[in-house]
Amino acid sequence: MTVDENIANVSNVLLYGGMTAYLFSFIAYAGDLAEGAKEIKSREARRTAAASAGGGTTTLERPATARRRRAAAVGTSLFVVATLLHLGAVVTRGLSVHRVPWGNMFEFALTGSCVVAVGYLVAVLRAHRAGLGGGRDARYLGTFVAGPVLATLGIALRSFYVEAAQLVPALDSYWLIIHVFVAILATALSTLGFSATVLQLVQQKRDATRAAGGRPGGVFMDALPGSVELERTAFRLNAVAFVMWTFTLIAGAVWAQVAWNRYWNWDSKEVWTFVIWVVYAAYLHARATRGWDGKRAAWLSVLGFACMLFNYLVVNIFFPGLHSYAGV
Repeated sequence: MTVDENIANVSNVLLYGGMTAYLFSFIAYAGDLAEGAKEIKSREARRTAAASAGGGTTTLERPATARRRRAAAVGTSLFVVATLLHLGAVVTRGLSVHRVPWGNMFEFALTGSCVVAVGYLVAVLRAHRAGLGGGRDARYLGTFVAGPVLATLGIALRSFYVEAAQLVPALDSYWLIIHVFVAILATALSTLGFSATVLQLVQQKRDATRAAGGRPGGVFMDALPGSVELERTAFRLNAVAFVMWTFTLIAGAVWAQVAWNRYWNWDSKEVWTFVIWVVYAAYLHARATRGWDGKRAAWLSVLGFACMLFNYLVVNIFFPGLHSYAGV
């Protein structure tokens, strides 16, 4: 089939529009965090004043300012618009070549980052419904999702972009739909888990500083959940991602048997995918059975994500093998 250049151009326009919306969403979410920092400082001032006057501290539990909630609402609205444009870019990219839009590194980044964005919106929606019963607002993650998604798209356009084209023969299989899409889902969930882990480590550092009698920086972090809640969130995300990584390995072995008559070829991509699986397996095992919560488990999670980035950014480009089809 021939490539429809007009639809491919529409995909690019939608992508640039989505990136613009992500940028303004990021700014609005950052404003929400800044207002949160001001609110925390105001509460501390009221607590100090109340303590000096011998009064109570009930003013500490005042609701968030209207301005802050307005910034979060604007950020979320812009993020929805960005995600819709992003999703449109993914769909039109696929329509332009009459196949699924994840046949090279650029399309993998395009689709994977879209899954991250959709996953965040699902989390916000679920938290909103739970919030009717007193649950936590998940929009605190907005800055830490919009930023990485925007950065991923920028890097993909700058370094990995290729014109819409048909697949190489090795990828022209229905296994591409199954194997690679599940890998995209696993990568997206691991990315969200990594974001939560980084925030957890920052919160733990601030907690240690506070316990030592110091005054931790980054006041806006006080508006985020504590390290324990962030660690639990990261664990849940990584646990689901691990199941998908397991399926990715199995499906890849089956596809290898179909394509190359061998389940395992010791190809560099296969080896590093297995390394990722082993690291996340060690993380889940240590967390679930050895009581490794907190910082030790968090660094294992970071190591797993680092291996994932190495697999995508280094192995795909610089390691020759059966999977050398990145198109960059």
